[in-house]
Amino acid sequence: MRTRLALIATVALLLGTAGCAGDSAPRYDATPAPTATGRGLEQGAEPAGTAPAAPADTSCNPRASLRPSGALPQPGRMPAGTLMADIQKRGRLILGTSQDTLLFSSRNPFTGKVEGFDVDMGRLIAGAIFGDPDKLQITVIGYDQRVNSVLQGKVDVVADTMTANCDRWKDVNFSSIYYEAGQKVLVSKNSKAASLEDLGGKRICSAAGSTSYDNIGKVRSNPPPVAVSRATFGDCLVAFQQNEVDAISTDDTILAGMAAQDPYAKVVGPRHTQEPYGMALNRDHPEFTQFVNAVLEKARRDGTWKRTYEKWLGRFGPAPQPPAAQYR
Repeated sequence: MRTRLALIATVALLLGTAGCAGDSAPRYDATPAPTATGRGLEQGAEPAGTAPAAPADTSCNPRASLRPSGALPQPGRMPAGTLMADIQKRGRLILGTSQDTLLFSSRNPFTGKVEGFDVDMGRLIAGAIFGDPDKLQITVIGYDQRVNSVLQGKVDVVADTMTANCDRWKDVNFSSIYYEAGQKVLVSKNSKAASLEDLGGKRICSAAGSTSYDNIGKVRSNPPPVAVSRATFGDCLVAFQQNEVDAISTDDTILAGMAAQDPYAKVVGPRHTQEPYGMALNRDHPEFTQFVNAVLEKARRDGTWKRTYEKWLGRFGPAPQPPAAQYR
């Protein structure tokens, strides 16, 4: 049995709490049910193959966003009647994100600030509006509250390793894609598993409200894996370290941060999904989506995207080309 109390204490410092329209939610009643061996499943756990997830909506191109209109306005001079002008008047951009996704949006235990690749995407927008990237207010949200946070006006933008898909496009706009990820699996260093398909009957953790949780239900092994939901991916890592689950499955970007924290873990397998990350924005303000896309276009051209990648993810190899923008 792995006993990693010191590591768990470190994780507690690094990871925080995380959550519904358009966001996924656990597909099962969180009531313990007996297994074939008589051992009950813990709360939030069900055999992933017993109730397949509904087929994904493929009626749109989720990568295609709204084309920017004209040149970016000068910082501090946002056009009247736009959401950008309202944000400028307020004096800060409100970014919704998590605080437990190391390298993308996690709370620094020494400074107390939430930082990472996603946060720096929000800082780009704040800089374009105000001329000062620090005019950014971070609101920590649950994974299953990302869409609702936008719909309810609690945040201006969500940048939170969020996959743009057709179901979510029905409720929110997405920016052009700013990062390409894919789902893999994290296991113990001594595991012989090479993919999710090798983990039939094993307990696989993912965050409630994430597409990663739904994807576990699409694995067709015999027996199927057992999907276990936790409020956050940080909670999944603690459960993994306490032997409550056998593996964690989510985007390779998130798993890379976990593996960086746990020397007894490794990430395995090819990407078995495509997870294009976009920023979620309110559909009532298409001009803001166009503005954000213009900011991203500039970041691709002037090398800002590449520098941001190298800052947070350079340890994993040279920066790739940024995802090319696609427009409707």
